Amino acid sequence: MSDAGETNYLILRGGVLALALVLGLALERWRPHAHLQPAWGTNLGLWATDSIVMAIACGACGWTVAAWAASRDLGLLALADAPRWLAIGVGVLGLDAVSYVWHRANHRLPILWRFHRVHHGDQNFHVTTALRFHPGELLLALPVRLATVVILGLPPEGVLAFELIFGVANLIEHGNFNLPHGWERRVRGIVVTPALHRRHHASDWEDLDTNFGTIFSLWDRLAATFRPSAPDRPLVTGLPDRAPGSSGLFEWLALPFARRAGR
Repeated sequence: MSDAGETNYLILRGGVLALALVLGLALERWRPHAHLQPAWGTNLGLWATDSIVMAIACGACGWTVAAWAASRDLGLLALADAPRWLAIGVGVLGLDAVSYVWHRANHRLPILWRFHRVHHGDQNFHVTTALRFHPGELLLALPVRLATVVILGLPPEGVLAFELIFGVANLIEHGNFNLPHGWERRVRGIVVTPALHRRHHASDWEDLDTNFGTIFSLWDRLAATFRPSAPDRPLVTGLPDRAPGSSGLFEWLALPFARRAGR
């Protein structure tokens, strides 16, 4: 794949995600769920750190790996000679299903939870919470996603489609806003809403271990981890085992390596 293709991939992905961030912030002003003080500095600091680390480690590697596999007819979809449109659709579903399984693993396996708990440490559930990940978590997830791309035989356009849909869904569902109740009941049957994902960020273990999906709510329903949540339901978000209080960027980066960082 040419450098131009990889560059266009990065530009398009960055532009769409920037627009989704603006949309999420606008919806928070239009229909706010709660009045809060977002952790702008920490969340944006983690996002900047992640961006630098992933640019060095990966860049456009999803596109590049998909193009490499396609040039060698690797993967199930290539072996089945699936039409491009079908390969893209199946790829988006497949990668979202794998993301669901990986998300559950992040809550179950102590070594993964050490990194993932940084994301759950935000006590003010806000659109920028979607940017709040430890770079270690992203690096650990990278081989899983790339292996899935090769095994499925997802074309490069499918990787781009997934990353755009996944990124937009991730930003919007972390939004501090409420959908009207009627919309919530209809939409949550297909995709993850802010109310569903807000329950996943609640500061108690029972709620924390529900609603693991990112794009589609189907996987939670199939695995019996789906729990509905009213848009205006008050919830305390954050880590169940961490007292409220502020922590700086470097404290959150160091948290996975603390003596007691597991469940």
